[in-house]
This record gives sequence, structure tokens and C-alpha cells, in this order.
Amino acid sequence: MTGFDVLVETVHEESDGVRSLSLVTPDGRPLPGWDPGAHIDLVLDDGLERQYSLCGSRDDRSHWRVAVLRASESRGGSEWVHDRIRAGDHLRVRGPRNKFPLKSARKYVFIAGGIGITPLLPMIEELHAARPETPWTLVYGGRRRESMAFLSELDRFGDKVEIWPEEERGLIDLDTVLGTPQFGTAIYCCGPEPLIKAVERLSRSWPPGSLHVERFQAPVNPGTDPLRDATFEVVATQSGVTAQIPAGQTIVDVLAGYGIDIPVSCGEGVCGTCETKVLEGIPEHRDAVLTEEQRASGEVITPCCSRSKTPRIVLDV
Repeated sequence: MTGFDVLVETVHEESDGVRSLSLVTPDGRPLPGWDPGAHIDLVLDDGLERQYSLCGSRDDRSHWRVAVLRASESRGGSEWVHDRIRAGDHLRVRGPRNKFPLKSARKYVFIAGGIGITPLLPMIEELHAARPETPWTLVYGGRRRESMAFLSELDRFGDKVEIWPEEERGLIDLDTVLGTPQFGTAIYCCGPEPLIKAVERLSRSWPPGSLHVERFQAPVNPGTDPLRDATFEVVATQSGVTAQIPAGQTIVDVLAGYGIDIPVSCGEGVCGTCETKVLEGIPEHRDAVLTEEQRASGEVITPCCSRSKTPRIVLDV
């Protein structure tokens, strides 16, 4: 995907540390359509890309809205947005893409932590507008009320939304929220890794497929040590290339040296841009985007970060 240019129409401070951008096309043409859960890539000046969830109205194709938290351990994206972007700037974007779609269910439980509210906000807007008969609840946690974005937009949903500032109430009472498994109910969670891990643990007693999560970064697997990664062979069938992938290098990086350009965006397994079909071999998944079903099937891999459990893996590239 080559992407296209957008104009930053407005910049708005949504809360302490959270800034939103309203993006339009320079010529006023409609932006591409999208569904709740979708994200776009912002291309930074240095060529790096960062993914941000669309959090405006899907029905308004004249504008896109993204919101960015100034992260204390920024990899460059959040500082760039907060310190350098101004109204009137032109940006390069790619997408939208959606690896976190709102699936059909009889009932929904949404759990957001901090900036994790962004992909969930369009979902509850969609249910409110198009499926008003479908029950749902949102539990939205944050460190302080002043740091929690979009609180005023959530007011209109009344008691369907429970605001949970940690400095006032402590951590979200997930035992109460998820204590009773419910058939036909979908759980959607986005937020910091400790919240997601706690939700994953408590949802194990729920019916398979109930939980849907989106992460900001791939979780650290204590069973993997990049310094001890074994070298393996990758065969790129379409390109006729066979290469060795040593420790400390990714499939994407090595194949790029042979002129094989696998589309990549995040570089750490959270966006799904580089998903590639596996024809032979067993992937060692290190991403945070594939579903459990995809992992179990072994039919796809995210070569920007994942490796091979077998000495040889054959990819459809």
C-alpha cells in the first residue's frame, strides 16, 4: 500500500497527555470507509510508521479522527505527534485496516484501559446507532480522571458506561465484571498489558472465542530469548529464494536483502500488515495480532517478528 496525503484540519487536547487529530483530504474528497476497530498508519518524517485507531464517526467520511497518548517510553511516534504536528500540516497515511472487528454477538462487555478506549469508542457508537436493542456495557479505567479521554462523549450512554479512575477507585474489579461466564457475550478489551493479561486469565472460563483483544505492543514471551534464537532456513517460493535467518535478524529483514519486499508497518507484530501464508513448517508466533485459531492452524506468520520452530519454513512470497 503506497498510502496518500491528508491534511491536519484541527488538533485538540482531549485530556492530560492525549491529543486528537482531525484529518481530511487536501482536495475535500471523501476518505475511505472503515468499520469499528480499524486503524491507520501515520508515516513519520524518518520513514517509520505508527498505528493509531480511528475513533471518530464511521459515517462521516469527510474526517478521520485519531487520538495519541504521549507515552513516557515513546518509540518516537507519540512525541512526534505531540511536539511537531500542527493544524495545517500534511501527513502521509496508509490504510485503513481492521484486525479488531466488531463481531456479531447477543451481548457485549467492553473493557478499556487508558488510550485503549480509542478502538472501542466507535464500536459502542455503532451498537447505539444501528443495534439499539443489543445490550452492552463499558468499563473504562485510567490512572486519573483528568487523563481519561472522551469522557464527555461517553456521558450520553448513561449507566451503560462505568468510569473507573484508579486514583479514586483502585484497579478495575475484573472479578465482578467477568466473574460469571455468559454464553453469546463477546468481550472486547484494549489497554495496557497488565489489564489485558488479567482479562485473559479471567476469561479462560468463558466459552471459546468470547474474548477479543487489541494490544499496543507484542507481549514478551518469557520462553523466548533473542540471543539464543536458532538459525533456520526460509524458502520464498514465489521468488525462488532460499535464505538462512540467523539470531538477531528477522525474516523480513533478511528477505529484503534479496529484493523481496514484504509489506511491513509496525515491525513488532501488532498490526498484521506483514501476514504471510505458510506452506510448510511450523511458525513460532511472537506477534500480538493473530487469533488463537490462526496460531493453532500454523497457516500464517508475521515475519516481522516471528520465527520458525522447524529447521525449515516455506512461505508464499
